[in-house]
Amino acid sequence: MIVLYEHPLSPFAQKVKIALREKRVEFECRIPDLFGGSDADFTAANPRREVPALVDGETAVFDSTIILEYLEDRWPDPALLPRDAAARARVRMLEELCDTYYEAINWAVFEVRVFERATGALAEALLARAAEQAAGVNAHLERQLGALPFFTGERFGWGDLSVVPFVHAAALSGHPPAEGSPLAAWLDRTRARPSVAQTFAEAEHSLGGFQMIPELVRSGHFVREYRDHRLEWMVRSGGMEIVLEGLRRNNIRFSHELK
Repeated sequence: MIVLYEHPLSPFAQKVKIALREKRVEFECRIPDLFGGSDADFTAANPRREVPALVDGETAVFDSTIILEYLEDRWPDPALLPRDAAARARVRMLEELCDTYYEAINWAVFEVRVFERATGALAEALLARAAEQAAGVNAHLERQLGALPFFTGERFGWGDLSVVPFVHAAALSGHPPAEGSPLAAWLDRTRARPSVAQTFAEAEHSLGGFQMIPELVRSGHFVREYRDHRLEWMVRSGGMEIVLEGLRRNNIRFSHELK
């Protein structure tokens, strides 16, 4: 049995779960101890202690993109990547854009609205920047989609499962594609797929108890990881004081160092 270490709200884990379901690969989900470091099996699968991490027998793979590549090599049918080299590069670039740009926008909205790291004028300014950026990336994605039914082409594939977690999250945060637009129609069509619908239902189910999160953040018991693109977003969007305050309170961290 394939074991996937994940959290249902992680868009990176969502990509992998959708791919596994599209390929009809049975797997077991495990939510690891992300903060205490007491989960030895998880640490062995990914010494950086980040989700997702996949274990297939004696093989352990981490990083969502590398996991997708492993799944495509291990279970080539049905193929999620197009055959043409240029088309493959195109969907991989879409994935890179969403992983390192769109994700930071959605993550910042959560930082302000859910984790309450900013209030008043600062919160309003940060959310305004996020709204502007979400509109910009949605416009870019719509140009990339063009008249195609899916980002991967005539059928659902790598490009779509790499984009949908981020467009879906933005829509839930109040930044959906323009009503009646091709991107909005694509989102509806993609959300209806069983692999995507189940993955998003699991994410929604995991939201219970989130009302406690702001106090856990303030007390230092809930620590958020600020990796490269997330830190960049805060610095360039006016949230530097959030970063400094989080470091003072020990509720912001960077990647775990290897031991």
